[in-house]
Amino acid sequence: MPKLIILRGNSGSGKTVAAGMIQEKFGPNTMRISHDMVRMEILHVWSKEGIERSLPLMIELMRYGHKNSEFTVMEGILPYSAYKSLFDAAVEEYGIENIFAYYYDISFEETLRRHQTKPNRDDFDEEDMRRWWQEKDYLSNIKEKLIGEDVSLEEAVEKIYRDVFAGNP
Repeated sequence: MPKLIILRGNSGSGKTVAAGMIQEKFGPNTMRISHDMVRMEILHVWSKEGIERSLPLMIELMRYGHKNSEFTVMEGILPYSAYKSLFDAAVEEYGIENIFAYYYDISFEETLRRHQTKPNRDDFDEEDMRRWWQEKDYLSNIKEKLIGEDVSLEEAVEKIYRDVFAGNP
């Protein structure tokens, strides 16, 4: 049965790097959907238009992953209020028992610190990150496990790997 792994959280929390590591660890037949890539690189849109245009494509990519991949890793800020229909479609497509969702519950200060270590650190600044900030934006239709700032990147990836193979959403 195909599995969906969802990584959500604020900008700079570590979702994108973790998603890449998960894809590598899970190996072939693991599809990764990066919301930033869909929105900014594929569709070349930002702000409200970015949500409106990326949402249907994110849903279609997720469905494609269900049909064609053993594991699909979807990551992004993905605010619940804006992407509720994506999460509803995920439950419909995968069933709640095959969705492994994680929310990076990290302080704003820590996301700023982590952002400074990224190659794209000059693409946006603290003011941008404050504007995008969503405090404790948990899903209401899918149970998310929290990843705190005390959890290393490697520990988070290992935890997700163990959860998926133990069938423990």
